[in-house]
Amino acid sequence: MTPPARESAVADRMAAAARAWLAGLDDAQRAQAAWPWEDGGERLRWFYTPTDHGGLALRDMRPAQQSLAMQLVATGLSRAGYVTVSTIMGLENVLDELEGWQVDWGRERGRDPQLYWLRVFGEPGDHGTWSWRFGGHHISLNVLVVDGEVQASTPCFLGADPAESPLLGPHLLRPLGGAEDLARELVRSLDESQAERALLTGTAPVDIVGGNRPRIGDGDRLLPLPDVWRGVFSEPRLAERVEAMHRGAEEKAGVRPQDHDAVRLTARPKGVAAADLSRAQQEQLRALLDVYLGRLPEELAEREAAKFAGDRLGQVHFAWAGGTERHQPHYYRMQGPRLLVEYDNTQRDVNHVHSVWRDPEGDFGFDALRLHLQNAHA
Repeated sequence: MTPPARESAVADRMAAAARAWLAGLDDAQRAQAAWPWEDGGERLRWFYTPTDHGGLALRDMRPAQQSLAMQLVATGLSRAGYVTVSTIMGLENVLDELEGWQVDWGRERGRDPQLYWLRVFGEPGDHGTWSWRFGGHHISLNVLVVDGEVQASTPCFLGADPAESPLLGPHLLRPLGGAEDLARELVRSLDESQAERALLTGTAPVDIVGGNRPRIGDGDRLLPLPDVWRGVFSEPRLAERVEAMHRGAEEKAGVRPQDHDAVRLTARPKGVAAADLSRAQQEQLRALLDVYLGRLPEELAEREAAKFAGDRLGQVHFAWAGGTERHQPHYYRMQGPRLLVEYDNTQRDVNHVHSVWRDPEGDFGFDALRLHLQNAHA
């Protein structure tokens, strides 16, 4: 089936940008940047911690190469999405200052706005299968293109640390503020019956529950922080630090075994169904969902939004854990057919956000690749 022209145009822009970036690299850079197509393995690895995300880092590119790399990144995002991603990258400088320039992750600079990696799998073009991945601390973008059509844009992770920072004048810098405020407005609008179904526990988990698993499974529980890094730290002091960070966060939050059980992922969505919300609340839920879908270029965002048009929105469930006042630790989830959104703001005294949009059936294009393979051998 030929993809709509507007959607094909997005894939065309991606392919052109990928080819331009790769053409400007030397052989050593290309060895890190361009990998053969693979339907598993490294392509399915993704991270949101300040660990090696795999690929060619911005710091290892010349300025002109960095520009071409960011041009490729921009093709996978809306204007608002690109501004948000760029702001998150810049927050590494803010975080460095906030931590007294002292954080050490076994490299020359602990917080580095140039430690974001880009990698292309396969040959970018109008035919065949290829993908690209961009990531670093608090960013993970994963895009699959099949025969000139973008087939997958998840997992899509954005975080912010600090979640809010002072600006000159009466304003705050809050890159993910919309994802927090709209959800809080929704949960505070629930009546007693709705709230009873939506509230999972009064204690929020210290991170998104799905972590960076390549596939989401029924019964998944929160991953310990060391498990969401690439490999194991070779230096005991760093390994001990990460373990202590996770243990300290859970102790501070007062997380109990029953809280872990309450927020574990299940195939059957938890929370209150949109079908049981008022029309005004459904519009609030739709606006919240659009914050996540709106990360994509308009053409792709419209296609994703169509999946939840009309009565189909009613199958989406909304769940909450933690407090509902500003600056109280909190977590929420939206889950339905082909959808899992998680948001967590508990760390650094409720000033450290993690958010992810996933398609449990189609992350990394699992469903599209299966269909493509079937058609190829039909």
